[in-house]
Amino acid sequence: MVVYFYPSAYTRGCDIEAHKFAEEKKEFDAAGATIVGVSADSIARLNQFSADPDFCAGKFPVASDADHKIAGSYNLSVNTGKPGMKDVRGADIDHDFIERVTFVIGKDHKIVATFSSSADKLTPDQHVMKALEIVQKMGAK
Repeated sequence: MVVYFYPSAYTRGCDIEAHKFAEEKKEFDAAGATIVGVSADSIARLNQFSADPDFCAGKFPVASDADHKIAGSYNLSVNTGKPGMKDVRGADIDHDFIERVTFVIGKDHKIVATFSSSADKLTPDQHVMKALEIVQKMGAK
C-alpha cells in the first residue's frame, strides 16, 4: 500500500503527483499495491479533484484530513494556510497544508519506506516513481 500526503488539491505539485499516480495505477495494481492520497482539503473539494480526469481520474481514493488526525498519527507537520491563497482554478484555499510525504506500507502493515520532498529533495512525480519501484521490488519477492 502507498499512502501519500500532499499539501492541497489544485496546486501545481499536488496536481502533478495525483496525475502521475493515476497514470501509473496499472503498474501499482500489477505490483499488488493500492494508493491512497491524503490532504487537509474538504471532502467536497477532494470529490472534485478525485473525479477530475486531469488529476486522480477516479483511479484511486483520496481522504480528507481536515482535523489533521491522520497526519498526526504519522507524526507529520501541518502548516497553517495563508489567507488569500488561491489554487490553479482561482478558488480560495481555506485549509492548512500537510507536508508532502509518501509512505510505502507492507502487507504486515509496517512502514517499509518513507520519503519527503523536504528531506529527500524529491519532486512530486519522483515520489510516485520511487514508490512504484519499491512496491515492484516487494511484489517480486
